[in-house]
Amino acid sequence: MKKMTAAQMGRAIERGELDPVDLAESYFAAIEAHEFSERIYARLTKDRAYGEARAARDRAKAGLRRSALDGVPISWKDLFDTAGCETAAGSALLQGRVPDTDALVLKYATLAGAVCLGKTHMSELAFSGLGLNPITQTPPCVNDHDAVSGGSSSGAAASVAFGLAPLAIGSDTGGSVRIPSVWNDLVGLKTTSGDLSLDGVVPLCARFDTVGPLAQTVEDAALAYAILSGRPAIDMSVPTSLKGRKFAVLTTTALDHLRDAPRAAFETAVAKFAESGAEIIRISAPEVETALALSATLFAPEAYGTWQSEIEAAPHKMFDKIRDRFRGGASVGAAEYIAAWQTLERLRTEFVIRTAGYDAVLVPTAPSLPPNIARLLSDDDYYVSENLLALRNTRIANLMGTCALTLPTGVPSCGITLMGQPFQERRILRLGLMAEAALA
Repeated sequence: MKKMTAAQMGRAIERGELDPVDLAESYFAAIEAHEFSERIYARLTKDRAYGEARAARDRAKAGLRRSALDGVPISWKDLFDTAGCETAAGSALLQGRVPDTDALVLKYATLAGAVCLGKTHMSELAFSGLGLNPITQTPPCVNDHDAVSGGSSSGAAASVAFGLAPLAIGSDTGGSVRIPSVWNDLVGLKTTSGDLSLDGVVPLCARFDTVGPLAQTVEDAALAYAILSGRPAIDMSVPTSLKGRKFAVLTTTALDHLRDAPRAAFETAVAKFAESGAEIIRISAPEVETALALSATLFAPEAYGTWQSEIEAAPHKMFDKIRDRFRGGASVGAAEYIAAWQTLERLRTEFVIRTAGYDAVLVPTAPSLPPNIARLLSDDDYYVSENLLALRNTRIANLMGTCALTLPTGVPSCGITLMGQPFQERRILRLGLMAEAALA
């Protein structure tokens, strides 16, 4: 059962071939038996899951299923409030924090019949693209168990990649859904800021924070997106050919300093899109380079402003690299921060206008491969360089305010991202289905 996609499980439940309770039991058994389970799951929600699975089974027998994912188990990153269950966002600063209610996206998913397996480990307070967390746990990469899985939705990706959940929900502020997705050969959707509710989601930078799924397929990501939004499912009956589609390959910064494997995988994927009938045009976008230069002025000040009191009350409880990154925001003044945001809004408008004539903008999801855990802990320069490089390309979509979908290329830990226009998630998912077929 664990080799099935979430959509296939939903269809099997619909046909009466799969019992949601048996399905939940199989996942809990797999989790308990797995060598990396404690590094992937922070907490399991067994009682809740079995109650939800029994209700899903009853609805299926009565022909009253609520969605295509009714009865399908899902793992949740440990920054989504879960009623009665500790939600600590990977940080000792929030240890013992037990919310009374679910995050709104979890409420929506529960109303759609999803079964909550538990909470997955993550980068501390979501402020790292690596997934290294010496404070709680560091989940491994499915392709290299001695390497990080990517962050900050590290356990979310690992739960799906290692077969311990069919689908996971994470968050993305600068690449936190897409980096773990690409390094673990998954599909990851970064939604537009403001598209999905952040109510009950532990914040990092609220103006950049987004919610999104990590999935085995584009279809699974689309079904998850629908239940997270509380909106109708997306019509995925689209042509599988990319004929007539127009893609822009972003050459500004996104192709710089690529490691050999990600570069080759990206160029091969672009060639496959062309073979499937897509028109490929290479473009520069100077506003992207300008926006990336503003990153330190935009992210860290909001993050530190959000968590300053908690951090300075107990700085010894934090991994020093993460603590220092937060504190880096303290030196940015209010005038500089406001001016940077005003500049970014102008740059976003320029980018949207420049790319409006394309179906998607293409970039390599990550310029690098998953770094080694032991070296990250022992080599400060390596930690800094790998962290910044990992997030460079994914941060473009966050800065430009767009949605983005990463797809595996077939080369381990190498992916290609399709960036769409703001609030065009449904369109980019349908396009992703075609791109997935071309890559296959």
